[in-house]
Amino acid sequence: MTQAALREALDRLGRPRLLIVGDLILDRYVSGEVSRISPEAPIPVLLATRREERLGGAGNVAANLCSLDAEVALIGVVGDDASGRDLLGLMQRMGVDVDGCVRDASRPTTVKTRMISGVQQMIRIDWEEARPLSAEIESRVLAAIAEQVPRAAGVLLSDYGKGVLTDRVLRAAIEAARAAGVPVLVDPKGQDFRRYRGATLLTPNRKEAEVALGRKLRSLEELPAAARELMRLAELEVSVITLGADGICFLEKDGRFVRVPTMARAVFDVTGAGDTVIALLAVCLADKQGIDQAVGLANQAAGLVVAKRGAASVTRAELRAALGQSGGSGGKRLHSETLVERLTTWRQAGDRIVFTNGCFDVLHAGHVQYLRFARSKGDRLVVGVNDDASVRRLKGEKRPVNPLEDRLEVLAALEMVDGVIEFAADTPLELIQRVTPDVLVKGQDWEHKGVVGREWVEAHGGQVVLAPLLAGRSTTAILERGGR
Repeated sequence: MTQAALREALDRLGRPRLLIVGDLILDRYVSGEVSRISPEAPIPVLLATRREERLGGAGNVAANLCSLDAEVALIGVVGDDASGRDLLGLMQRMGVDVDGCVRDASRPTTVKTRMISGVQQMIRIDWEEARPLSAEIESRVLAAIAEQVPRAAGVLLSDYGKGVLTDRVLRAAIEAARAAGVPVLVDPKGQDFRRYRGATLLTPNRKEAEVALGRKLRSLEELPAAARELMRLAELEVSVITLGADGICFLEKDGRFVRVPTMARAVFDVTGAGDTVIALLAVCLADKQGIDQAVGLANQAAGLVVAKRGAASVTRAELRAALGQSGGSGGKRLHSETLVERLTTWRQAGDRIVFTNGCFDVLHAGHVQYLRFARSKGDRLVVGVNDDASVRRLKGEKRPVNPLEDRLEVLAALEMVDGVIEFAADTPLELIQRVTPDVLVKGQDWEHKGVVGREWVEAHGGQVVLAPLLAGRSTTAILERGGR
């Protein structure tokens, strides 16, 4: 579908109530720096400076649905422990109805803790017991399904193989959804897709489809037959396979096969991309949109979420901006009225916001390295750009070489930049105060000059990071040697 058609579909999209049934996971990130080896063993010592908790598993599906302004209810199982309380608390703060969640004192809440130094994950520690529910807990989950499904416009089954989606739970959820006349979508796990028979659609990725089929899919030409076999196995209405860099394909019952190519974007992390896809599909199908619109929007959203770090989500505003982009950059141009809205959207999604600023007059390799370093310190990079008058005051009457509009357009086209905004003052202090970033980045040459905005950022719990500079690269040097 054209971007114009997808924009129209997005504008028509309602806010249906979706019910998720599945495995809940708490993703915990402990970040810091490594500067020495332990004297106790030949292992690095992580000096932890930050701890962050995010929703994983079915919780990340819920986060994606909330970002899309859907009404969300959740049925899952947590341990009777602090991590379970933390997980449900995160859900409730997002507005998720967790009345259907069950506490099971016989098992811990599934927690995945990642230790990170800089941008490198050092180790992951998992606390979990992946076993089927006991009869008592299963009966409570079944009762919650019977109560919740009649109130939903669509049902999602998020299977991470942790034991919540037993055969009885799957049958009850699918049959209740079909009886209510609402779509039921499954993010599957394991070899036997017959467990999900009667669902509207499944969303396996290519590897999951290969496991279910028992063979490799070595070329795109094999996809129609594979989709047809999956449809037969699980008695589906639509057969969907997500293909990573090759996009998404689907097959309808009448035999129509479509592959939607991926959106060309830089890929930082594919974690949770499948959750974004199923969330978009569910919202669209629950709102009676067609499969073409649903897959088209899901493909756009997947292209956005893989440019974020960790399990992330996409908002309608981000989708609208991406669909309105010209040459891939138009949606990144921010103004006073859009800055606050975009920052609020990112923060609600749990994104870590980085800010830097400069003239960026004649863009060179040093700028690119600098901006890539800045982006590595968080999930969203906002770049403040001096307007032409302030550049003249700072650099002299012959500067800038490139006018503000050109500088903004070039910066916005870079994959590591999420937003660009101009400022007219000689310093970015007022803009920094409006953004209040989690991380403020400046070049190492500012180490002894005093970084503007440091006090404000640190007083609000953020940090200042000095970026390494690429030797011999500067706009001034380029101009002095005549651009050679």
